[in-house]
Amino acid sequence: MKVVAWSRNITLEDAERLHIGYCETPIAVARLSDAVSVNVAGTAETAGLVNAEFLAAMKPGAYIINTSRGTVVDEAALTREVRERGLRAGLDVYRDEPAGSRAEFRPEIVSLAGVYGTHHVGASTDQAQLAIAHEVIRIVDAYLSTGVAPHCVNRLARSAATHVLSVRHQNRPGVLAHVFKVLHEGNVNVEEVENIAYHGAEAALARIHVASPPSDAALAAIRNGNGDVISVELTPIP
Repeated sequence: MKVVAWSRNITLEDAERLHIGYCETPIAVARLSDAVSVNVAGTAETAGLVNAEFLAAMKPGAYIINTSRGTVVDEAALTREVRERGLRAGLDVYRDEPAGSRAEFRPEIVSLAGVYGTHHVGASTDQAQLAIAHEVIRIVDAYLSTGVAPHCVNRLARSAATHVLSVRHQNRPGVLAHVFKVLHEGNVNVEEVENIAYHGAEAALARIHVASPPSDAALAAIRNGNGDVISVELTPIP
């Protein structure tokens, strides 16, 4: 089976690594696919992503599966395409679905031939629940092992950092404390930090993303104020 994809996050390199085709636009996915699965967050950016133009670009009789959010798909346009061009749909979410757990709800679209609807239970199958449990264990294990939580949803896409301060140093106690003390005294805020130890654990590189460039005097203080500092470089972030 040939798989193609578009995403706000996926790159051509990601697609090649996953051995799938890369599409530059959602419309390209619609034109190429016999079945389209919609899997995006419900945000202002994705509202109406699957619109009349997208649906009209799909092959007659093609399938569209929406398990994301009802606001992503233009239901009126989908209803028209189901009736006029035989599109088939599997829907687990709807534009005006109730917010509560108990309500009477009968969307018109699920009465059409070729449309199969479920009541927002896509994540409630045994397979999905088992996958969630395994993923929770994997994320916790990764955090305990590396200190990094995979798939963090509230991490800034881009921090306020303007420069990267690279400090090569002997891998000994007190070096980073010295660097941070100088930055604190210069009122330079640290946005992100990565410290990488090299083979043998004798030397390391600290890459410190800062919100403003340290002064020349501060850089000199970092470089000369601790004997374990090997070199200091300041690089602007484009």
